[in-house]
Amino acid sequence: MQGTVDGFTYGLVTPVAAFLMACLGAALGLRCTNRSLRTRGASRAGWLALGATSIGSGIWTMHFIAMLGFSVREAPVSYDRPLTFASLAVAIVMVGIGIFLVGYRGATPMALVTGGTITGLGVASMHYLGMAGMTFEGLFAYDTLTVSLSVVIAVVAATAALWAAVSIHGFLPSLGASVVMGVAVSGMHYTGMAALQVHLHPDAVPAPPGDAPTSLILPMLIGPGCFLLLAAVVVMIDPLVVTGPAAGSVRPPGRTRDPLGRVTAVPVQRGRSRPYETVSHREYRQQRNR
Repeated sequence: MQGTVDGFTYGLVTPVAAFLMACLGAALGLRCTNRSLRTRGASRAGWLALGATSIGSGIWTMHFIAMLGFSVREAPVSYDRPLTFASLAVAIVMVGIGIFLVGYRGATPMALVTGGTITGLGVASMHYLGMAGMTFEGLFAYDTLTVSLSVVIAVVAATAALWAAVSIHGFLPSLGASVVMGVAVSGMHYTGMAALQVHLHPDAVPAPPGDAPTSLILPMLIGPGCFLLLAAVVVMIDPLVVTGPAAGSVRPPGRTRDPLGRVTAVPVQRGRSRPYETVSHREYRQQRNR
């Protein structure tokens, strides 16, 4: 017996709210990743970890807000809490691997492809593990081709997001990138849901009138939702996340030509940190100090 699936029980309310949460998580994650590029040591790792947790929590929250509008007309649906929270952990860990790769390796093709693939697979794993955490008197079946398409969307979206995190430095461009990421994540979710078919057991008990997963999912969304709000506060109180470094505060050493046409590095003033010091400039500085 095939069940009747309704993915929009509350109309456009749940898709729009889910999209906004995906955009919020992506925006926070992108800005934190971008901020990490201007730090070193433990501070960089901290910003990258905050970015990974923001993106993972945003994607997870987006998924389950969208699932508030999901129902099977012929059977009540409940959620297995350990599997549900395991999907959150998978999202954060695999997004974190991708972000740390790009954060420390830079926007090289290999880092972007590897990190984007791992992150995209993490997003897809979160989605389907979260679906596996749903319990009812029946079974889920998926169309293989549509599922493959949803995974491709997740990988492409994740790769584009990682590229934007290390390549786009303005606030408004980053905001636009987060909107694109929100569209891609929402598209991946609803593509995966389009692949779904529900097969009910013959002895399935009909759902009582008005029964909805709202009371089951909302308590689980409180923790990730509060985290995203706290992360937003951290981002807002750090001016470098929004405005970038002040003009002249940190400037990479450039190159110039002497009267003979030879290329030399511009020395950095003593007493200042040299986060962008090149090998040639270090050799020049060491010879000058002898």
